[in-house]
Amino acid sequence: MRIEHIAVYVRDLEVARAFFEKYFRAESGAMYHNPRTGFRSYFLSFEGGARLELMSRPEVTDGRADPFGCGYAHIAISLGSTEAVNELTDRLRADGYKIISEPRTTGDGYYESSVADSEGNIIELTI
Repeated sequence: MRIEHIAVYVRDLEVARAFFEKYFRAESGAMYHNPRTGFRSYFLSFEGGARLELMSRPEVTDGRADPFGCGYAHIAISLGSTEAVNELTDRLRADGYKIISEPRTTGDGYYESSVADSEGNIIELTI
């Protein structure tokens, strides 16, 4: 058994898609659009086979009011090395993204940093 994909609602579908393409080399499939409901989505594929579905519809609201609220907390993306984590963290900072936590080794032995994407979703950068 394996997780087939993870899905996340976003307000700006094109900006979210561009973020993952630019910084994580995601490859986007064609947009799906249901004209009856206004639902739109892209499936993004990553090296190694992971997939992320970005979804939007007119009624999407900001559901991230409490960073410790119940539900999904972050998406972790393995970059392969401490240098890659440091470099991408610096690049995202320079491009104006909010760094949630600086690169560090955590108490459980992970080397990681965390950044908020354009929607405020937390992306964990790890080895």
